[in-house]
Amino acid sequence: MISVLGYYGNKTVQTYLGQQVIDETGLEILSLEQALEIAESSNKLVLADMSAIWCPSCRKLDKQVFSDERVKTQLNQGFVYARVEYDSPEGETFMQNYQVSGFPTLLVLNTKGEKLVQLPISYEPLAFLATLEKVVEAFH
Repeated sequence: MISVLGYYGNKTVQTYLGQQVIDETGLEILSLEQALEIAESSNKLVLADMSAIWCPSCRKLDKQVFSDERVKTQLNQGFVYARVEYDSPEGETFMQNYQVSGFPTLLVLNTKGEKLVQLPISYEPLAFLATLEKVVEAFH
């Protein structure tokens, strides 16, 4: 019983911390469906971020990479960002459709929702920027 309470207590704290970091990124949080619609009308790629709000690694990615102004500028220029929460019906569908087995997972999709590439996870903003630039060159 104590371990169950500890688990849920920890998950609650991690969720709270995760929401704080998401808010700090300043990124507009769109569903995958919304992102695909915007991407089609703006001729951009979709960066789909499969995350769990309570996941420490996802929080680290948000804090160190997605909060970086240079990364946000590159994302806004070439991509539409979609955050797919693991603990949601959308997350379950996303995992099945794209054979995703863990998080964080970053997929680049075309406007039809077809997977173009899975990005390596990097907690270094400059390395992540270089990856984004290569993706834009390859698929635009």
